[in-house]
Amino acid sequence: MRATVTISSRGVVTLPAKLRAALGFKPDDALIAEATPEGLLLRPAVTLPVEVYTPQREREFDEAEADLAAALASRGLAAAARRSKRARSIARLSGRRHP
Repeated sequence: MRATVTISSRGVVTLPAKLRAALGFKPDDALIAEATPEGLLLRPAVTLPVEVYTPQREREFDEAEADLAAALASRGLAAAARRSKRARSIARLSGRRHP
C-alpha cells in the first residue's frame, strides 16, 4: 500500500488512517525511522516495560531469596548426611573403615 504524506513546518508526519490500520499501528506506538539507500524506512520499535519496585517489594524479594537459600542449604546438609550414611554402609559391607 502506498500513501502520500506531508511533513509539517514542525517536522510532523501524519500517516493516513488506512495505512496505519493496514500496518496495525495504534496511537502512541513507537516507530524507528531509518534512512536507507531506497529512502525512509519506518518500522515498529520493540519496547520492553521497565519494572520499578518499591522498597517494600524489594524487601519481599530479599526475604524470598533468603528463604530459598536456607531451604537449599538444609537440603544440601541433608544430602551430605545421606551420602555420609551411604558411605559408612558401603564401607561396613566392604570391610573397610570409613573416617
